[in-house]
Formats: sequence, C-alpha cells, structure tokens
Amino acid sequence: MAKNKNNQAIWNTRIQKEASNLFQKVGNSIDIDKRLYKEDIQGSIAHVEMLFRQKIISFKIKNKIIYGLNKIYKEITHKKFEFNKKYEDIHMNIEKRLFQIIGDEAGYIHTARSRNDQVITDFKIWIKTATKDINNNIDKVIKSSIKLAEKNVETIMPGFTHLKNAQAISFGHYLMAYVEMFTRDKKRFLNNLDNLDESPLGVAALSGTSFNIDRNFTSKKLGFKRPTNNSIDTVSDRDFVLDFLYAVSVCSMHISRIAEELIIWNSDGFNLIKLSDKVVTGSSIMPQKKNPDLLEYLRGKTGASYGNFFSMLTILKGLPLSYFKDLQDDKELVFNSNDTLINCLKIFDEVLKNCSANKKKMLELANTGHITATDLADYLVKEHNMSFRKAYQKTAAIVNMAEKRKKNLNELTLHELKKIEPKLTEEVLNIFELKNSINSKKSFGGTSFDNIRKMIIKYKKTK
Repeated sequence: MAKNKNNQAIWNTRIQKEASNLFQKVGNSIDIDKRLYKEDIQGSIAHVEMLFRQKIISFKIKNKIIYGLNKIYKEITHKKFEFNKKYEDIHMNIEKRLFQIIGDEAGYIHTARSRNDQVITDFKIWIKTATKDINNNIDKVIKSSIKLAEKNVETIMPGFTHLKNAQAISFGHYLMAYVEMFTRDKKRFLNNLDNLDESPLGVAALSGTSFNIDRNFTSKKLGFKRPTNNSIDTVSDRDFVLDFLYAVSVCSMHISRIAEELIIWNSDGFNLIKLSDKVVTGSSIMPQKKNPDLLEYLRGKTGASYGNFFSMLTILKGLPLSYFKDLQDDKELVFNSNDTLINCLKIFDEVLKNCSANKKKMLELANTGHITATDLADYLVKEHNMSFRKAYQKTAAIVNMAEKRKKNLNELTLHELKKIEPKLTEEVLNIFELKNSINSKKSFGGTSFDNIRKMIIKYKKTK
C-alpha cells in the first residue's frame, strides 16, 4: 500500500484554509504534551488490541499498527523522532508518523475514540507514574528525618509557640513532627490515585460510541480498576488534576514551613543548627557570610505550586460541560508543579543530610524563658490537690518573683519558693530539670524520650 504523503492536519478536509501563524503558535501544545508519548503509545496499543478482540479491525491491521507504534516509541526514545508543531499535539504527531510508516491503514487507529478521551487516559496514566515517583522521594525525606531524629532523641531544646520559648522538647520529637506531615502527604497522593483509577478510554468525544467496544478490557490492560461511568463527565473532569495540584501544594507548604524554621534557627540570633558547606552559599561582598540559599529556594518555590493550583481552579470555574480548549493548560500546570516538587524534595533531603544540631546552644536557650512553669503548675495539681487555675496563679506568681530577682526557675531556692506556696518540699526542685520535664510527657504522642524511640521504631518497621 502506498505511503500517505499528506502533510496537512487530519481535519484539513473540513478546515480548508491554513491556520494563521498566530493561531498555530497558541493552538499547538506539542512542546508540553510530548512528555506523554509513552502513555499515548501504551493507550493506543491497548485500544487497537481491543478493536481486534471485538472484531472491529482485522488481525493484520492490528499487527501493522502495533508494529508502527513500537517503531515510533523507539524513534522517540532514541531522539530520532521529529516533533512538528503543525500537528498540534503528541497524539496527532504520532498518528501522522504512523501514516508515514504503515500507510493508510493507520487511519483505523482512531476508530471508536477521540482525542478527548485519549488525552485524559494518557494524562491519568502519567499522573499515576508521577505520583509513585513523588512518594518515593517523600520516603527518602522521611528516612533522612528519622535518621537525624535518632541522633537527637535526647537533644534538649525549647519548643516554641508564637516563636516564644514554651516547653522543653526533644529535637528528635520536633523532627518526627515533620515525619507525620510527610506521611500525610503520601496518603494525600495515594488518595488521588484511588480516585482517578477509572479509565476514560472509549467515551470518545463526549457521548460514547456506537462501536461494540470493550471498555473493561482496555481498563484492565492499562492498569485501571474500572471504566468511568458517564461519558460527558469523563471528558470534562479535571478533579484528578486539582487533587494532584492540591497534594503538591500541601507538600510544598510543609517543605516551606520547615525551611522557614531552619532558616531562623540557622541565623546568628538563634544559632540552633549548623548547615554543612555543601548546602550554603557565600556573599559577593561579605567574605564571612554562609547563606542558607537552598532553604530560601524551597520556601520561594511554594508560591509557584500555589499559583498552578489556583490557575487550574480558575480555568475550571467557568466551564460548562463538556470539553473546551481551556483544558489544554492542565498538563503544563501539572508538569511544572511535579518537576518543582521533585526537585524540592531532593534538595530538602540533601539539606537534612547536611544539617546538625547545635546541642549546647539548644540547651542554653531551653534554660531561658521559664519553660518548666507548666510542669510546676501540673505538680501543684497532682501533689497538692489544687485546681489547675489556682496552680496556674501560684506558678505565675513564682515566675514573676524569678523575673524580679533575675533568676531562672531552677535557680530559685526552696526557701524562695515557699514564700509563694508554703506546702512545697525539696521534691519540687526536680520539676525544674529539663530532662525530667521532657520525660514526664509520657502521654501517647508526647515528647518523652521513650515515646520518641518507640515512634522511630514504628516508622522504621513500616518502611
């Protein structure tokens, strides 16, 4: 059979005038969606196998199409494929090349499908793979966080509320807080995987098809649990895109929060952590400077993730059913957010591996701000049968006295304490020991050293 030499767009029979240069420039998406080549070929092979099984195309045509698609896959992977903006997108670029390879029988490939269901199928498969990659990188961050936490179970520091010294905690416990956040991030991505696990292939443009297709076969072949239920909803649905972008935004926010905190702690004013020279930069004018630029980069990139998420929400808010060209921007937004998050996770993992606690400074800071005051109030409730409010008032009076005398709570004598509460005994002095304060928090989820070790063991067992 003669090869198809036609270099016009597929719809040239109907659209008889060539598009303006400006329209071609804004109308094509090949520079963006060529990343979907693997998924597009995978979906097309499943589709033609189904067409053959349903006796819609012959064995010979099926084999020729699959041969051509495999050849195209090799050309793209070996960078020997010419992407042409004239054919708009990855789907038409592949189809036109297929015509060049096998001739007019390539025309059977688009039987019983549309680009509308084709692109969503490709995109869902891509997001499945991307999500697994993201979660693998989150796992690495969790592993590095746990490793750093293991080294700092008994590293004492002040926990902050309103960035003021609040109560004594373990630096290891602090790090495990972010393990919890990143674990939720993983679940958020996995929830989206479950929600999008329906195959769009076979709903065609918006109303389904009159061909006797088997959508269950293609769903299974492409790794989906089931086909979608409503053809109109299918081609217009981008909830799975929103869910992905939302999950990226929340994960980015978590990275930004810890980046912000580490920037503060690395500052000369706090000096609670040290960053290796591997993850800092210098100044062009100040020779002494070591700046936490990578952490600042992480904090800044969160804005881009938010922007992509809100862009998609804005695109969707005004769209009636079903498909519109507006939806073309979904892939660029997702690709950008995905690439940024992967990069940020890798950078953050590197920062964690090159971060250490300034244990001496942490302990010094923990010994300021009267952070065992709540322990004293709790002691008065437990040992002297006071209501918490009365104990709170007594403790506040003791704190006021300590400040007046320019002392820390642990520097007050029993004689001084008895002036506020005569019933106190020498036992109360143990309350002001920071280790005792931390280890008294034995309630589930509390900061006691034993709790932290148990939580670390639990997380390591689940990996």
